[in-house]
Amino acid sequence: MNTLIRAVRPWGQALSDVLITDGKITGVEPHDPTRAAATGDTTVVEGRGRLLVPSFSDVHVHLDSTRIGLPFREHTGGPGVWTMMMNDRQNWRNAEVPLQERVNNTLGRMIARGTTRVRSYAQIDVDCRLERFDAVMAAKEQFKGQADVDIIAFPQAGLLLEDGTVPLMDQALKAGANVMGGIDPCSLDRDPARHLDIVFGLAEKYQVPIDIHLHEPGELGVFSTDLVIERTRALGMQGKVTMSHAYQLGSVSEATTRRLIDEFAELDISMASVAPGSAGVAGQLPIPLLAEAGVRMGLGEDGQRDYWSPYGNTDMLDRTWQLAFTHGFRKDELIEHCLAIATVGGASILDPSATRLKGTAHRPGVEVGDPAELLLLDGETVASAVMDRSTDRTVIHRGKVVAEQLELV
Repeated sequence: MNTLIRAVRPWGQALSDVLITDGKITGVEPHDPTRAAATGDTTVVEGRGRLLVPSFSDVHVHLDSTRIGLPFREHTGGPGVWTMMMNDRQNWRNAEVPLQERVNNTLGRMIARGTTRVRSYAQIDVDCRLERFDAVMAAKEQFKGQADVDIIAFPQAGLLLEDGTVPLMDQALKAGANVMGGIDPCSLDRDPARHLDIVFGLAEKYQVPIDIHLHEPGELGVFSTDLVIERTRALGMQGKVTMSHAYQLGSVSEATTRRLIDEFAELDISMASVAPGSAGVAGQLPIPLLAEAGVRMGLGEDGQRDYWSPYGNTDMLDRTWQLAFTHGFRKDELIEHCLAIATVGGASILDPSATRLKGTAHRPGVEVGDPAELLLLDGETVASAVMDRSTDRTVIHRGKVVAEQLELV
């Protein structure tokens, strides 16, 4: 299958025509207004002078807790992970529409806004067992022609606090979850060595990567991270571990910040951010230093208008703006780098063999040989597109248009 995208500006550069064959970019040439508008074996997409950038990769989203599309409700959560988790547990079954409909609606809206690569958590505990995992698996199947979805078996309530959680995690991995999750080894389960031994043990058993949800502050977060680093090195898990959130790893000292970045680079440990606000920003590892060291970094929306938070709207362009805003970025290069993180940065987390960002000025993903995971977006420049967040979008997955003007096609 061939697709020709006419008159687009890759990463805001010169007007070009882009040829796609069998899901890969096979040609990027200066725009030729006389080029045939259509041929028998080629689908033509009119770029209309819009920007061409890679499509979004949401590498940290909780599809199974969404309330997107439902009436707005008063927030009833309390402080702390356990309290918030219990609030979700008390409410998630009582939504206005069934869980499967909520998950499908949310994933469909994400794709329509430009996300074609997803890593979603699926909560597994003694309350929901595999019910929420099954809903995410069904959505993955429903939209398999429009997006690629990885599923994290996620112990939101910890691995050790409730009997029966670990066997359920094993069942989920056996049933198709392709990432092993962990969470706050010290502050939630209060037995970090045992928690991480289970996480790494199941990951090794099923040969899947690991994603650690880390909310722990300061020195405690660094302690847990050092245990992750230790196991990554000892077990040869380089390139297979992601630290998600990790809000406070840069809050201890300049020396600790530098050491962690160097060790992440050495062991190819990646990071996933949700662009947190308030106190979360000040303690994070600095984005420019991570980019300079070659640490893979991606972006996600986290929960979306759910029982944890009223924020989130399925639009990764909005979340890209949030990443730039919360870090105080004003230079075009850094704002564009946030879009690179949200697109190819996340793609390199999902596939460690994919093209990686080499610094804050690197703009891959729209060159010959790259996968045709693309977004056509209205904007004068890439930085202005992040600021303005136009709704004039065309979404391409594996060389095929899957959404137009925020609607699935």
